[in-house]
Amino acid sequence: MRKNIFAVAFLAICPVLFAQQALNNDAVIKLVKAGLSDDLIVSTINGSAGTYDTSADGIIALKTAGASDKVVAAIVTKASAPAPVAAAPAVPAAAAVADPDDPASPHDPGVYLLTSGPDGKQKMFFIDRAGAGREKTSNVMGAAFSYGISKAKIKAEVPGPHAPVRTRDTRPVFYMFFPSSSNLGGFGGNDVITSPAQFSLLSMEEKKDHRETAVAKMGFASASAGTDDKRTKLFSTDRIRNGVYKLTPNTDLAAGEYAFIASTGMGGPATNHTVVIYDFGIDSK
Repeated sequence: MRKNIFAVAFLAICPVLFAQQALNNDAVIKLVKAGLSDDLIVSTINGSAGTYDTSADGIIALKTAGASDKVVAAIVTKASAPAPVAAAPAVPAAAAVADPDDPASPHDPGVYLLTSGPDGKQKMFFIDRAGAGREKTSNVMGAAFSYGISKAKIKAEVPGPHAPVRTRDTRPVFYMFFPSSSNLGGFGGNDVITSPAQFSLLSMEEKKDHRETAVAKMGFASASAGTDDKRTKLFSTDRIRNGVYKLTPNTDLAAGEYAFIASTGMGGPATNHTVVIYDFGIDSK
C-alpha cells in the first residue's frame, strides 16, 4: 500500500522535477533501473523536454538497460515531434501602426487639414509648402508721388489659380505639427518656424495663372511687416501637446483661396523676408 502511495506521489511530481532539465537516454535508464513503472516513465518523457539518441546504438543501449518497448516507443515519438513554435512577441502599443487620420497619432512636421474624405469619414490631408513663386511690388508710383505717405505693397505670388488641397467646410480645422528643437528645419526647410503665432491666415486674390496677397508695406525710408487687413482672417489656436496645435478660423470662410503665411525674417506675421506659404481652397457646397 505504501509503495502504491509513493508511486502515485512520484507520478504527480516527476514531470515537475524534470521540467527544469532536459531528459536524455541516460536519465531514462536511471528511471528504469530505479524500478519505476512504464506508465510513470512514459508520463515523464511526455511531460518533459528531452534530447534523445534514437539511433540503432541508442535504442539497443536502452533495451540492454531494461527499457520496455513502450518506453522506447515514447522516446522515439518524443524525439521525432516538431519543436514547438515560439509565440510571436506582442507588439507594444507604441509600436502599433499609427492612424494617419487621427490627430493624436504622430505625424511628420507640417500643416494638415482635417476634413471629410470622399467616403464621408474624417481624414487628415497634408498641405505641402507652396512652390516657389515670386514677390512683386505694387503702387510704386503712388508711393513716389506721395513721398511715401501712400505705401507700396509687396505681394507674394503662388503659382496656379487653385490650391491642390480643398474642403467644403466653411470653418475647417487644421493641425500644425512642429519638429523637436533638434530638428527645427523639418517644418520650413532652412527657415525656423516654431509657433502658429508666426502665421497669418489670408484670403488670396485669384488670378488667371496664380494667386497673390500682400505680405508687407513700404513707405518713404520705412518698411513695415504686416498683411492686407482686409484679407486677414483671425483664427484660434489650441495647444494639444508639445509641438502640436489645433487651428480653427474664428468665423466661417467663404468659398475661395486661402493660405497660412509666415516669415522667419522678422519673427512676426508675414513680411517681405523669407515667406513660407501653406495654401488651401474652400469650395462651394
